[in-house]
Amino acid sequence: MLWILLAIVLLIIAVTLMVFRLEDLSHLDREEYRVRDGSPSDANTEVLGRIRELGESSRGLKGKARLMALRRHMDRLSEGLALSSVFRYNETPRGEWVIAPGADTRRRVLYIHGGAWAAGSPRSHRAVTDRFSHIANAAVFAVDYRLMPEHRYMDGVRDCRKAYAWLLENGPGGPEHADFMVVAGDSAGGSHTLGLLAWIRSSGLRQADAAVAFSPSTDLTLTAPSNRNNISTDPLLGPVFGGLSKIPLPIIWWATFAAFRVSPASAVASPLRGDLRNLPPTLIQASDSEMLLDNARRYAAKAQAEGSPVELHTWPGMVHVWQIFVPLLPEAEEAFQDIKSFLEKVESTSKEEQAVQT
Repeated sequence: MLWILLAIVLLIIAVTLMVFRLEDLSHLDREEYRVRDGSPSDANTEVLGRIRELGESSRGLKGKARLMALRRHMDRLSEGLALSSVFRYNETPRGEWVIAPGADTRRRVLYIHGGAWAAGSPRSHRAVTDRFSHIANAAVFAVDYRLMPEHRYMDGVRDCRKAYAWLLENGPGGPEHADFMVVAGDSAGGSHTLGLLAWIRSSGLRQADAAVAFSPSTDLTLTAPSNRNNISTDPLLGPVFGGLSKIPLPIIWWATFAAFRVSPASAVASPLRGDLRNLPPTLIQASDSEMLLDNARRYAAKAQAEGSPVELHTWPGMVHVWQIFVPLLPEAEEAFQDIKSFLEKVESTSKEEQAVQT
């Protein structure tokens, strides 16, 4: 009997290694990245209180009831804020236009919200999309992509792809060619953002002029050190996903494969594990205390090594996707000013290159 059990275990290990074929990316952890000076502002205390409220909104609930409570709470995140943009529903593709006063509608941002691919919406991220429209002087389209578990993971991926292709030739007023395109997203939406850039390159569509990712998930295999090392310092993701550290990784990989219906080692689910050559200028913002820190670090290191202009800017002690707490949090304001400077630099460099070519 013991030999039979041993044979079964060895067979499972062999099949796991054959199916997932994981490349060891630990060499990417050698890169050193500067963390901004300073410590969290006083407003961070209120933010932590809101994080606790988010957890309490679904306490005691299970399954679908828990998910619905989380979705409702997230949709209330932007309530009560004085937002000056116009918010306009769009049927096909489904989403929401966000247009700041005087914004140039030939300049566009495709925004892909986070929420672990199962929660979040254009409404939950209005604080972000409103500010993005202002700093980029652009019309923002927040795509309302299909969520799990009602839909497959790839349904959401396809929705983002279709939205980008449509946005190249359509503005809030109808058919109109885009002069400047940005793709942006946070967390799970940051994963979709980075995966989308590779798909655009490979599909032959006009590439985005720039991209921005807040605390992106880049590797669903959960092999990056911070996935475990930062559990205690991440007040948002730690309580929700910290328990995964007690589960053997092969079991997590098979569970992810069953839930997502794609391999966690595939480039579509883990952009870090894809081809990162010939990508547009990309800015990644992350916190040094969050679980996804090394997802961002590894992606930046690999993209830079493959010749793509990716920058990683790191804040100390911030919660996961702290940018959503603008204008309450001074560090969120700093983050958007950082994005504005990045986009201005991208445009300036592009104009200089065009001048040289002509």
